[in-house]
Amino acid sequence: MQRPTVGILGDQTVATAVTAAGGEPLAVDPTEDAVAETDVVVAVGEAGMLTAADAGIESPLVPVDAGYAYRSVERSALERALAAVFEQRHETVELPVATARTPLGETRALAELMLVTGEPARISEYTVVSRAERVATFRADGVVVATPAGSTGYTRRADGPVVAGGVDAFAVVPVAPFSTDEDMWVVPMDGLELRVERDETPVELLADDRTTGSVVPGESVRVGVETSLSVAVVPESSGRFR
Repeated sequence: MQRPTVGILGDQTVATAVTAAGGEPLAVDPTEDAVAETDVVVAVGEAGMLTAADAGIESPLVPVDAGYAYRSVERSALERALAAVFEQRHETVELPVATARTPLGETRALAELMLVTGEPARISEYTVVSRAERVATFRADGVVVATPAGSTGYTRRADGPVVAGGVDAFAVVPVAPFSTDEDMWVVPMDGLELRVERDETPVELLADDRTTGSVVPGESVRVGVETSLSVAVVPESSGRFR
């Protein structure tokens, strides 16, 4: 019987567990077509998951040491987890990948998108629109939009809401707002728009762990979900809340 091929994003030391589970480990470059031909992809750490989202990986994913928000397994349990996946003893959950469109192009993020001033301690003015209705206009260092998986990260540290996995909503949180009583919001994943209203300082668009470009005042950043990552969930996977 042919051994299932397993692409590895990140730490290649997990190849030992892949082999022990009966798989054929392959170190993959997510920019190459070969990754699309693997039966399963192991994504190590949150960095591996972010790489998978940016590359548009369609194979089933097994996250390792990536945190509960990604339904991850611990490294010590990877062999058992992969054996279950090879034997089709798993469920599949979809993690939404946010898409941001600007006049300069399109970018994707698994955890969060952020508009933020390019200079320290400088503020700008932002407007949040949901389904053509203005939610708020505020002055702040920036504004972050988090997927359910991403809402356990920066937005949580900023006292923002945690959105449960499986809920089709974004968390939207001002970054260091000028007003101390500024609201935060949970909004539908369709019809979200962010606008920069002032040009006192450059504003950058960040997608997960990378800067993707600048946003000119008056331009819109339209955010939605058009794709997702398929994560294999086995008994060794963490729960949705821990």
